[in-house]
Amino acid sequence: MPTTPTIVFLHGFAESRAIWTEFTRGFSKDYQLLLLDLLGHGENTEGVQDYSMEAQASYVAEQLQQQSVTQALVVGHSMGGYVALALAEAHPEMVSGLVLFHSTALPDTDEKKANRDKNHDFVQRHGVKKFMDSFIRPLFAPANRDRLPEAQTLLEDIGKATPKATILGGLEAMKNRPDRTQVLKNAQFPVLFIGGQDDVAVAIESLLPQLALPAQSHALLLADVGHLGYLERPMDTRRAIEQFAEVVFGK
Repeated sequence: MPTTPTIVFLHGFAESRAIWTEFTRGFSKDYQLLLLDLLGHGENTEGVQDYSMEAQASYVAEQLQQQSVTQALVVGHSMGGYVALALAEAHPEMVSGLVLFHSTALPDTDEKKANRDKNHDFVQRHGVKKFMDSFIRPLFAPANRDRLPEAQTLLEDIGKATPKATILGGLEAMKNRPDRTQVLKNAQFPVLFIGGQDDVAVAIESLLPQLALPAQSHALLLADVGHLGYLERPMDTRRAIEQFAEVVFGK
């Protein structure tokens, strides 16, 4: 059993563990860091049949067990946050703290579901590469869209390498995920919310009421940041997670 506190990083839809490479480079050596490729993503694409948040959470639990990690601080970006919430629902004993990094416990609205369906149809008709040509840029805040071309290229390249089945399965799984606000209400662990004022995927207005749900809640809400704070404001978001880890692990 590892004596070093463990932080697990879960990437979002059409991403991979590679998004965390630079972000975690400066992290304290006091922690063991696990960067996972979720089912269907990165190097984890063989034999995937189920892209649901529950299946993803089961995979994460298995990986923790294989590493002899009984409890971890779980950081989830976007879809990774949905997976982290599913993990906390199924295995609350495994979660010592939760970071919802541009993520939410709310289910998709009808408008969001319709948008997922439109994206699903677009990928079916035009393919993954063409979809990624227009999907990534709006996720950055307007102030950052021309400022961070390398970051945009990184995400486009990862997205374009993601199998079509994963894109389609992920869209469907996110559309069908349940309301998990009860997980926040029942949380016996602290929760950190990181939100962006210009996030078009997880509106900051929808995040604010959720801050009051956990018994112990922390928040970092950033101006001129969209859905990608780990690229748009890496120093501030990294510091927030490290400070939160000190709270979680009592350092």
